[in-house]
Amino acid sequence: MPQTIAIIEGDGIGPEIMDATLKVLDALDCGLDYDVIEAGLGALEKHGTLIPQASLDSIAEHGLALKGPLTTPVGKGFSSINVQLRRHFDLYANVRPAISFPGTRSRYDDIDLITVRENTEGAYMAEGQSVSEDGETAVASIRTTRKGSERIVRHAFELARAKGRKKVTAVHKANIIKSSSGLFLDVAREVAKDFPEIEFQEMIVDNACMQLVMNPHQFDVIVTTNLFGDILSDLCAGLVGGLGMAPGANIGKQAAIFEAVHGSAPDIAGRGVANPCALLLAAAEMLDYLDMKDKGTRIRVAIRKVLETSREQVTPDLGGSGTTETFANALAAAVKD
Repeated sequence: MPQTIAIIEGDGIGPEIMDATLKVLDALDCGLDYDVIEAGLGALEKHGTLIPQASLDSIAEHGLALKGPLTTPVGKGFSSINVQLRRHFDLYANVRPAISFPGTRSRYDDIDLITVRENTEGAYMAEGQSVSEDGETAVASIRTTRKGSERIVRHAFELARAKGRKKVTAVHKANIIKSSSGLFLDVAREVAKDFPEIEFQEMIVDNACMQLVMNPHQFDVIVTTNLFGDILSDLCAGLVGGLGMAPGANIGKQAAIFEAVHGSAPDIAGRGVANPCALLLAAAEMLDYLDMKDKGTRIRVAIRKVLETSREQVTPDLGGSGTTETFANALAAAVKD
């Protein structure tokens, strides 16, 4: 039976880059069906909620979603849609590849690394947040569990094994935050023993940031906690030209959501110049997840080929003079070669 995917088009440029991505997926003849569901500003206007229950039910039914960028209203009491989805489906692993492609404006041209970030606890799920009555003191408690640490580190090692990676680096701050970060590091050391064929390295987060800038080639797979992972994954995206080339995957036991991690870019929405690569690369990760690795590879190869040989068809942010549509057409043709 065909695999059905819940499709969240997103806000701003979301519908444009989703159309481009589905055009390429259709050209690959993956045998996928799409269930387009509502979320974001359109859903809020129509249903009074950013994520209607019917949309949550669709993701639960299919166990899989491809998501464009969503806008969370600022200063109106709304919590992040992405955080809501991660909590609701217990999507504990956030996986962010950073791979160099030709034509991007970056300091390096040969980066290939993956950040694996814990998604469900730590600083972004801080408990007991409070501000004193005089506004002088703010307090929040960071909660790290053995279970949460074990499953994210194991996911990183299993991913490294599946993708033929040679090294996993656990990034921490256990020298100062001896409780929560110390527990994460202790668990990482224990899990590493189950994967003797993969080199294990541990690195303090501030040093990791410096090393990523100075010599990123020493890294292969990075695994870390929620806050550090958010920072490091964006740093890694900067190594390959920015968030326009940065896919993301949020993976749990019962569901997985693949996404472009950049914003909805309302300033260029409707102008036909949005770069679809981040969402396309997320779709490639989704195909890997579905054991269609050859098709995922064909997307990555097609992006590289078009960027190298068809500059006039790519979007302006990548140095071309084309549109989202011409880029998608070129990619759809390239995946068939």
